[in-house]
Amino acid sequence: MSSQGPLTRKGWRHWAKVLGPGILFASTCIGVSHLVQSTRAGAVAGFGLTWAILAANAAKYPFFEFGSRYASATGQSLIEGYKSLGRGASWLYLMLSLGTCFFVTAAVGMVTAAFLDALMGISAFAGKPATPYVAVVLFLGTTLLLLWGKYATLDRLIKALAAVLVVSTVCAVCLTLGRPPQALPKAEWATWDWTTPAGAAFLIALMGWMPTAVDLSTWNSIWTLERTRSTGYKPSLKETLKEFNLGYLLSAILALGFLALGTLLLHRTGATLPDGSAGFAAGIVQLYADSIGAWSAPLMGAAAFSAMLGTCIAVMDGYARSLNRAFAAAMNTTPRDAHHRRALVLVAAGGLCLVLGYSGQIKLLVDIATTLSFLVAPVIAFWNLRLVTRSDFPEDAQPSGFLQTWAWAGIAFLSAFTFWFLWIKVTS
Repeated sequence: MSSQGPLTRKGWRHWAKVLGPGILFASTCIGVSHLVQSTRAGAVAGFGLTWAILAANAAKYPFFEFGSRYASATGQSLIEGYKSLGRGASWLYLMLSLGTCFFVTAAVGMVTAAFLDALMGISAFAGKPATPYVAVVLFLGTTLLLLWGKYATLDRLIKALAAVLVVSTVCAVCLTLGRPPQALPKAEWATWDWTTPAGAAFLIALMGWMPTAVDLSTWNSIWTLERTRSTGYKPSLKETLKEFNLGYLLSAILALGFLALGTLLLHRTGATLPDGSAGFAAGIVQLYADSIGAWSAPLMGAAAFSAMLGTCIAVMDGYARSLNRAFAAAMNTTPRDAHHRRALVLVAAGGLCLVLGYSGQIKLLVDIATTLSFLVAPVIAFWNLRLVTRSDFPEDAQPSGFLQTWAWAGIAFLSAFTFWFLWIKVTS
């Protein structure tokens, strides 16, 4: 017993050096796609959209895994890899990032501000919607935190925030399954009509960020490199992928948990979520109160806000780092700290402008952001597969034949739904 103790402690200390990028990834996922989209899916279709959540997670897995794989094997991010595909790829990635980053940041920021507004009761106290004003303070505070703290602060904060919501969500789902509310006479496995424009739009929005946008796979590679730089320890490829898989599995399980909460506490009872920003956030928190008890509402409000804050910080940090590297790759220069800071301010300012422009329209802003992310997914997915299967990529780090086949199937899935969605929009 005593001889195993030091080994166990040593093992934990070793694992602590590896742990980080996968948790950051999971935290990015747990935000809007889980708290908002998975819950909405359960509310409108019960368990009927379980297939969409599972399919999206399965289809996108290889491309996120390739981000961690590429960084571990080459010591470069995917963005530098895109440069090796040609200057055109670098410029296209930069344009795609600029085309989506403001909407994504705005959607995440508005949801985070809404939870903070609901938690503090600011709109109720003011007697009018105050979420946009809360967003101004939130964006300013997050920008200053990232300018000051950089990766080390981000790493520690995200781990704490993610742990709070994981534990609370698991408790809420278990208690709800143990004591489900009385059901209305309606099917809990409702068939979702995805042949209509409205049905197609929601399905694409749900899968767009499930578990998150494919173009965010570059962040995995950047965070993997940053973790090595900040700790001075370079994990093996096996360790890197093991840590990433842990985060990916965690986010997939939690997506199903939020779907269950939406199904049992909203779809099953006929309840709906309000459209207003603060009201929508309060409705999400009420799901926890209904399953755990009214006493838990303040605690769960704090947990939900914590999770969204973690996502907001990760998104702003991820876009700032990726835009800095993407600009450098397109201009054939090296990334600079000054450009990183300017990119961070640009992302925050652009996102905040959209929050103020879409004030109160939280569902619309989220749907726009998630749809844009889905439409660019096939391009990024193909690039990621290309990078890890080229002849100049280390042979011992290349994905197995099975994973490559899986990736091609994922590209086919993403492409088919993209063309189908565009066809629905054109012909409707």
